[in-house]
Order: sequence, then structure tokens, then C-alpha cells
Amino acid sequence: MSLLARPAVASFAAKSMQRLALAADRRPGGRGSAAAWHARLPEFPRTVRELTIPTSVAPARVTVYPPASEGPPPPVHVNFHGGGYVMPLTEIDDPLCRFLAAEAGVTVLNVDYVVAPQHPFPAPPRQAFEVVRWIAEHGAEHGWDGSRLSVGGQSAGGGLAAAVARQALEEGGPSIALQVLHYAPLDLATSAKDKHAAIAKPVLRPWMADVFDTCYVPDPRERADRLVSPAHPSDTADLKGIAPALVVTAEYDLLKAEGVRYAERLQRAGALVEHHDVPQVDHGYDGKDDEKAREIYALIARHVRRSVDTGTGKAD
Repeated sequence: MSLLARPAVASFAAKSMQRLALAADRRPGGRGSAAAWHARLPEFPRTVRELTIPTSVAPARVTVYPPASEGPPPPVHVNFHGGGYVMPLTEIDDPLCRFLAAEAGVTVLNVDYVVAPQHPFPAPPRQAFEVVRWIAEHGAEHGWDGSRLSVGGQSAGGGLAAAVARQALEEGGPSIALQVLHYAPLDLATSAKDKHAAIAKPVLRPWMADVFDTCYVPDPRERADRLVSPAHPSDTADLKGIAPALVVTAEYDLLKAEGVRYAERLQRAGALVEHHDVPQVDHGYDGKDDEKAREIYALIARHVRRSVDTGTGKAD
């Protein structure tokens, strides 16, 4: 066991990273500041409001992005940000949320979910599911059509979206028209040291997994849980009836193989809409490359729009 895989050390490292991220977020004009994320993709104006959703875990703050045009109650897309289940990085997905609200014609809710080590597994996926269930039940009170609902996320947020879809399958709803899994971690039961990327030095390194995985699921025996590692071979449950999925992987990403495995599993269950592998990019590529971000966000928007309009995730 590496030093960073020891729970006390991992927790200290994670909390230090959280403090640094918070400081960067507040630094005016800084590369990692909220203002910097808000300035990206300027063709999509930022009009938002905040809402708090009650859950059994803790109240969840969400940022609401309305669609560009007014009309009948719009469908809803619920977004979960990335950050290794540890970093509270809601603003990094601001460009994506603005894009989807405008191009998919949906209300986007960006969820500030609880993170580890303060709230380890199973708190984040349970809170995420309860947020989605609340939106389905109470959307009409806020002018949304909660019966036309999709979920998605990037990196750890994609893992949470997959966990939400799984809980909806097991608990009889709510109905989810599409789950968007964008370079998601889907197998924490396999050590990062045993994962292989297509390039020598990928963005994600084993030391990051030591910190993030140890904080999120301190007991290694629990990392094979279906809500943590649905791509691990030990999860053999029948997924027939789970929400249709768009799986997006990155060619150079350390997590690509598990994304491919899960896409194949969803395909066997009749639930794969599309698996799209983005060539010659690594994990988190869209945070640095606006042109590539626009391309893939447009793909996601087409799938979201089609899924909530017709009940199928197939894009035009």
C-alpha cells in the first residue's frame, strides 16, 4: 500500500486539494477561477439562479440554467460535475451547462453534491439519486417537465450518473430518457496501477487514484459495489430496462478501457445508444480545448434533445 492510499494521509491530501481549489475559484482572473469558466464559450450567455433540494444526506445546492427560448415546460437535464468524488468543482461544467440549455432546449440543473472525505460512499450516489427523484416529482412546481428527464456527468460525475440510472432501475423510477457518461470512472475495484493508457504519461496517474478512491470508498472491499464499479466483472446483474446511455470515452484516457467495457455491457442489455471515442485526446480534454468541447457538447446536446423529445437517446 502506498502512503497516499492510507486513509488518514489521503484525507489530509484531499482536504488540502479542496482548499487550494477553493482559493483558485475565488482568485479574480485566475485560470481556475469561476470567472474563467464563465468566460468560456461566450456565445452562450450565462443566466442562472440557485435552488436547494432536500435529500436524506444533506441539502443539495443546484444551479439552474434555463433554456434560451420560452415556451411549454421544458425537459430537464441533471448534470453532475467531475473531480474524483473529492473536488467540489461545480463551475468547471458551467460551459457545458450553458451549451446544453441553449442547444438541447432543456433546463439544466448543475448539482453541487456532497464529496469525500467529508461524505464518503454511499452518500454521493444516494444524494444524487434523491435529487433526480425530487426533480421528477416536483419539476412542475418550478415550470419544468420532470417526466422528460436525462442525467449526465463528466469524469466522477459520469460515475454518479451511472449510479443514478442503476438506482432508478432497481427502485422502479423515476423514468430517465438518457444517461450521458463522459470519460467516467466505472471500475474502482481495479487498481489504477493495473490500468493502461494509450500514451506514456496520461493526465490521470495512480497517485490520484490513491487519494480519490481511498477518500471516496475507504474500504477496498466495497469498491466492487455496483454503484461504484458497474464495469467490473463481478457485477453480473441483468441491466435490461436501465436508462439508454451515451458513453463518451477519450482515446488516451486511463479510464477508456472501463468505459468500453461498460458500453459493451449496456449494448448487451439493449441500452447503448452510442459509444463515441474522441480521438487523440486525454481525460478532461474539453476543459482546455474549446473547439473540441463544442464538437462533443453538440453531440451530447443532439442526443439529449432527441431522448427527451421521443423517449429514445438516438440523435438525428
